Amino acid sequence: MIDVIPSGQACGATVTGVDLSTALDAATIRTLREAWLQHHVLAFPDQDLADIDLERFVLSFGVFGSEPFFRPIPGSEHIVALTRRADETAPLFAENWHSDWSFLAQPPIGTCLYSLVIPPVGGNTGFINQQRALAEMPTALRERLEGRTALHSAGAAYAPDGMYGEKDRAAGRSMAIHFSEEAREVCGHPFIIRHPESGRETLLGCLGYIMGVQGMPDDEALELLLELHAWQTREEFQYTHQWQENMLVLWDNRSVLHRAYGGYDGYDRILHRITVGGDTRKFISLDLA
Repeated sequence: MIDVIPSGQACGATVTGVDLSTALDAATIRTLREAWLQHHVLAFPDQDLADIDLERFVLSFGVFGSEPFFRPIPGSEHIVALTRRADETAPLFAENWHSDWSFLAQPPIGTCLYSLVIPPVGGNTGFINQQRALAEMPTALRERLEGRTALHSAGAAYAPDGMYGEKDRAAGRSMAIHFSEEAREVCGHPFIIRHPESGRETLLGCLGYIMGVQGMPDDEALELLLELHAWQTREEFQYTHQWQENMLVLWDNRSVLHRAYGGYDGYDRILHRITVGGDTRKFISLDLA
């Protein structure tokens, strides 16, 4: 029997009683999807998964998402390896809060991470519930966001002169990152969106991939983005996930921010990642109010 155990924090739940190495029936998929929309982040411990199992699981929730600046692992078009060697000195990858690939016209609806090698200390992943952050937001701040379009870009991260560009490659990072001039492209999304399945209002993205506000001078936009970032990353909206080996984590990219934590220098860390693209036509909207 499937058991969903809430984390007791602002989001997140652990799911037991299901074997993800086998094909899931429709009833199981619906149960898991309801839990996903309810808790935003699901952790499945003690899962012995091959890459093909990970791909099949993703197709239960949508379609394969794109990875515009990562090279996939050999033998897969969709899975990338998030790696860090014990002796690696490059800055920690993804240590700033973000929503995966929010600069795309159609960002992934979710992300899966499967743990292969986990250090004995550190290496947690943080998540922030953006539905709750919006629901509890001060009225004055919300009014400044209403009707506004955020300008998203990957330039600061994945352009040749970005954080993960030419200098980063020279530092010897083990991850297969593909930086490009295409990272400078800009895409607009509303600050406040309505989740296409649950119907709940939520915030999309944060300072980092958001580099401006449409129709607003840069200095005013930066002031607003800093104020928003300070609010949406408050501790009471957070969940800190602790990894185990052979654990699969699925999060809803439409309703949480996430970031990596370090603290494991001297140890290897290897996870396989795959994003879930949007194909919500095949799913029934759920009323979780």
